[in-house]
Amino acid sequence: MDADNVRMYVCGPTVYDRAHLGNARPVVVFDVLYRLLRHVYGEGQVTYVRNFTDVDDKINARARALQEGGDGRSLNEIIRALTDGTIDWYHADMDALGALRPDVEPRATEFIVQMVAMIEGLVAKGHAYAAEGHVLFDVRSYPDYGKLSGRSVDDMIAGARVEVAPYKRDPMDFVLWKPSSDEEPGWDSPWGRGRPGWHIECSAMAHELLGPAFDIHGGGIDLQFPHHENEIAQSCCAHPDAGFANFWLHNEMVQVEGKKMSKSLGNFFTVRDLLDQGWPGEVIRFVMLSTHYRKPMDWTEEKAREAQKQLGAFWSLVGHSEQKGEIDNAVVEALSDDLNTHKAIARLHHLYTVGDAAALSATLRFLGLVGEDQAVWIDADKAARELLSDYSEALSKARAEAMLNKDFGLVDQMKRMLLNAGAEVRIGKDVVEVLPTVEFDPSKLEALK
Repeated sequence: MDADNVRMYVCGPTVYDRAHLGNARPVVVFDVLYRLLRHVYGEGQVTYVRNFTDVDDKINARARALQEGGDGRSLNEIIRALTDGTIDWYHADMDALGALRPDVEPRATEFIVQMVAMIEGLVAKGHAYAAEGHVLFDVRSYPDYGKLSGRSVDDMIAGARVEVAPYKRDPMDFVLWKPSSDEEPGWDSPWGRGRPGWHIECSAMAHELLGPAFDIHGGGIDLQFPHHENEIAQSCCAHPDAGFANFWLHNEMVQVEGKKMSKSLGNFFTVRDLLDQGWPGEVIRFVMLSTHYRKPMDWTEEKAREAQKQLGAFWSLVGHSEQKGEIDNAVVEALSDDLNTHKAIARLHHLYTVGDAAALSATLRFLGLVGEDQAVWIDADKAARELLSDYSEALSKARAEAMLNKDFGLVDQMKRMLLNAGAEVRIGKDVVEVLPTVEFDPSKLEALK
């Protein structure tokens, strides 16, 4: 809408637990888009908002359990402490994935006044109604309801299997405000003490921070209905001349080893689980970017190992070069085409193959694939290369002797030892070279004979 003020809102996490792989995918996807927008329009011209939902029944239940266990703080104090800690976890884990922090990270509980005001406006305009301490949005008052997800209200009602509250005028009407008991967090409102429904939170925060109309709204495909559909309805009715978000982007879901991620299947991983297993954050990010954001992403150990190997090769070339380069234009063009990260990664391989370390370095940094793990890897790689230079010399000497006496037993023995230790052995006509791979383990090497 305005090249000097590009605005993007992405639905963030409900902060009651560690972020799992599914939570991390939209972070990585929209981080790439954020980086692209900043590159095209300028860092100071882009505003990226991603919220924290810090009022939720799961959070409330955890706080009550602590209170019942003897915690003497008030419920709101416990909730604040719980959500503060979970947000710290989230930041640490997403930082490890190379994600830039958004420009603004609003907490829902800090925008209750704006939510109440928006609900009051919807009631005044006839798009919402109060009933038994609740305020509900009248879905039939918004003719375009269902347009984003391609559903009609009647079809949704026919397919619904939920118990309909007696105070609803229509089964599809959704809650904007609900009453709170003494054991639940609550705020004063014209309809009594209560708390907001989930959907109104994002509408109010987006309006307050980005205005009634902005460029991009994103999130996981699981949010398309009902969350985003409801956001559109209430926002467009609250500000009928604005239009809310111009573009909607949804990333697809995450699988693990070809199956839906599930605790019952034992394939449920948090980002912290994978980091603690030793997978660098850049590797997790690389695996995610290898699949287009609108396709389901499958996390497998094989993909992670391959990603680690590829990144290690890239980092090795970059780490042994002092040149400064420019971000590769072909990568920018690939990302500009609906975030074609797969094509962008193919271009990284090309830069590596032709040995353009300067452009590769700048482009890896642009894609968020450079971080502390790269520096650690490069230092380890240099140490490993120095260690293996002695083995290269010994193997070269043993091979020269074998060429004379036709006994290659020692050469074969040394090759097996080096390969078992994760080294790469290159033997040419006039050169012998031993190099480390990402699987290199120096503890598996024997002393030189």
